[in-house]
Amino acid sequence: QVQLVESGGGLVQAGGSLRLSCAVSGTTMSINTMAWYRQAPGKKRELVANIRSGGKTTYADSVKGRFTISRDNAKNTVALQMNSLKPEDTAVYYCYVVYEPYYNYDWGQGTQVTVSS
Repeated sequence: QVQLVESGGGLVQAGGSLRLSCAVSGTTMSINTMAWYRQAPGKKRELVANIRSGGKTTYADSVKGRFTISRDNAKNTVALQMNSLKPEDTAVYYCYVVYEPYYNYDWGQGTQVTVSS
C-alpha cells in the first residue's frame, strides 16, 4: 500500500522558516512529478511548487524567491524549504506525486502550517 508521510508543519512567526518533508513508500513505480499544494480555509487547493524527475521546477508567483522545492529520487522524498514566511502562507500543505508510466497519482494527508503576524 502506497503511503505519503508528511512532516515539518507547525506554528511560526512571520519572517520565520519551516521545512516540509514527504516520504513515499510502498510503490515500485517511478515517480514523474512531486509537488506541494496548499489549501487555506475557504479557498481552493493551489499549487505551491513542483519538481519533475529531471529536476525542472515550477513555483507559484506568490512563493517565488522564498520557497525552494527539492527531491531525492533514490529515497522517494520531496522537501519544501519555506523562508520569509507570511501570514498568508497559512494553510494545510499537501504532498502530491504522479507516477510513470500511467500518470496515476497520490496525495498526502496534509500538514498544517500556521504563520502568525
